[in-house]
Amino acid sequence: MTGSTTALSPSRRGLHVITWGCQMNVYDSARMSDVLRPLGYQSVDAPEAADMIILNTCHIRDKAAEKVFSELGRLRKIKEARKEEGAQTIIAVAGCVAQAEGQEILTRAPYVDIVLGPQTYHRLPEMVARAARAGGAVIDTDFPAEQKFDFLPDAAAPQTPGNYTAFLTIQEGCDKFCSFCVVPYTRGAESSRSVASVLAEARRMAESGVKEISLLGQNVNAYHGEGPDGTVWGLAQLANALATIPGLSRLRYTTSHPRDMDDALINAHRDLPALMPFLHLPVQSGSDRILRAMNRGHTADEYRDIVRRLRDVRPDLALSSDFIVGHPGETDEDFEATMQLVRDVTFAQAYSFKYSPRPGTPAAGAPLQVPEDVKDARLQALQALLRQQQDAFNAALVGQTIPVLFTGEGRKPGQIAGRSPWLQPVHVSGPRHLIGQELPVRITERLTNSLGGTLVEETVYA
Repeated sequence: MTGSTTALSPSRRGLHVITWGCQMNVYDSARMSDVLRPLGYQSVDAPEAADMIILNTCHIRDKAAEKVFSELGRLRKIKEARKEEGAQTIIAVAGCVAQAEGQEILTRAPYVDIVLGPQTYHRLPEMVARAARAGGAVIDTDFPAEQKFDFLPDAAAPQTPGNYTAFLTIQEGCDKFCSFCVVPYTRGAESSRSVASVLAEARRMAESGVKEISLLGQNVNAYHGEGPDGTVWGLAQLANALATIPGLSRLRYTTSHPRDMDDALINAHRDLPALMPFLHLPVQSGSDRILRAMNRGHTADEYRDIVRRLRDVRPDLALSSDFIVGHPGETDEDFEATMQLVRDVTFAQAYSFKYSPRPGTPAAGAPLQVPEDVKDARLQALQALLRQQQDAFNAALVGQTIPVLFTGEGRKPGQIAGRSPWLQPVHVSGPRHLIGQELPVRITERLTNSLGGTLVEETVYA
């Protein structure tokens, strides 16, 4: 137990949230803090100072559950140490591992007080009260009939100066049931927030100084929220409304599915300057046979056609994607089809993984599992090609002048850092008072994972 922890008054309680996984989990963790704030919980930096610790989990990576139990072992020691000092600590496990392994968590870690799925965190205050009253564990991993967003308090505006970018969840769940993915089982069916709710939160963010919002969803371009006129709005219509919010100059959205890339959204990339020319559009494989086995619902050529249409309306648009190598049944020919799609499309960034079975998914028990050494070799080859493309894209920006939104200090003294329209970090020499502004920068060098540049002088001294 550290002696440097600041004690909270009896009316205030310390809350420490540990977040693993996607940006949606980051957003969910912030909203759990919002929900608990009326109970007196305030964020503290160290779990040793916390009256409540929430572990917000992710089920995507391999051995996710085992990593959770390992972390819980560490938190158990903190709970026991605080108990010796007369302090109570509530441990809650939230997120996708909680949804998938709820009862197992309570069996293997009986010191956990609350287990809650991603769709139930609006009920956290009730769970805290039940845990305190009953003195036993509370588990809530239902998929409730009500939408949690209808019951959440307003999100707190960013409190830290310099929060010029923010994430905003607008859609959750998935109806696609890809063979390899647990999301439909842990996040439930696709649901969307109302337009009014999204716009209200975006306005609060903009009023607090946020200039760039990334819209989040498991299938964000399947957004179908109720509009103020009673009709159903798609993502393109929502983006058009968001672009009118004063102070909000940049919009992004992730993660998309090719099946939901409709004409209206493609045209929004042409018509909305605020919509950044960078799109994360997972394809997973370039083989039609594997795409069918994955239940992706599109072919490789349909993906190519979507990319062509996007680049027709927005020639500077760059793509990011996800790839899985070694899906059950993948042959050398299937893998070569993936490599060919990468060569045809070209990507500025990508995330690539070896297939690993997820319990309860169709692919987990499929025949023709690919040997690990074959998956390793294919992943190395794919990542080498993707790295070449990323380096080439970044190198092509050298000599160009691009707009950069500065979000903080750089890695070296006297530097400020920001992000390009294509999400690369950009570092320049410049004064701190320029942070929060979007300014033209001449790119002078390509670094490993970022860009270096110089401010256009006329702007700095105007």
